Amino acid sequence: MPVPSSDAATARTTLRDQVFARLRAAIVEGTLEPGERLHDAELCRWLGVSRTPVREAIARLELAGLVVVKPGSSTVVSPLDQRAARDAAQVAAAMHELATRSAAPHLTEEHLRAMTAANERFERALHDDDVDAAVAADDAFHGVPVEVAANRALHDTLDQVTPLLRRMERTRFASLTGRASVAQHARIVELLRAGDADEAGREARANWLTLT
Repeated sequence: MPVPSSDAATARTTLRDQVFARLRAAIVEGTLEPGERLHDAELCRWLGVSRTPVREAIARLELAGLVVVKPGSSTVVSPLDQRAARDAAQVAAAMHELATRSAAPHLTEEHLRAMTAANERFERALHDDDVDAAVAADDAFHGVPVEVAANRALHDTLDQVTPLLRRMERTRFASLTGRASVAQHARIVELLRAGDADEAGREARANWLTLT
């Protein structure tokens, strides 16, 4: 049998990841609601793909705690689980503290301006009750130190736990607790600009622990 080309392998990997990303986003955003039963055939038609990438995505979603699979019976979107979200928040808080501390010596003024701009978008989104925009801006803010830290294990851990939190954050960002994050974000930038990596890390951790 001829060995597949690297391009073909990359295409398969990309398709698998795209299907997983679209299903995960649909669950996090609430398009697929907690308790909703998922049918392979319907998902295949919706996504325009074969059953294989859908089943692979379902397996990954199960590992991420976003679906519950009963072999030979059903697959349903996981209910919102406060305890699982608290556990995930503690892990995310530790990872973002590490990212902030690690990135601090390498952050440029351009990075800090990008964080400030993201926080301004975050504040506007909260004012407009635009939860999707608030989540995107929050991702952009925290994503700067995560990217600069360049720690693959840290990145992969956050990729695993963050979707559980984002389901809860859609409620938080509509509350006064969410609005308090604007001030916390500004404080993080202020501490980073002053070169206080330890305190900035602690503030980043505290920001994520507001979910618990």
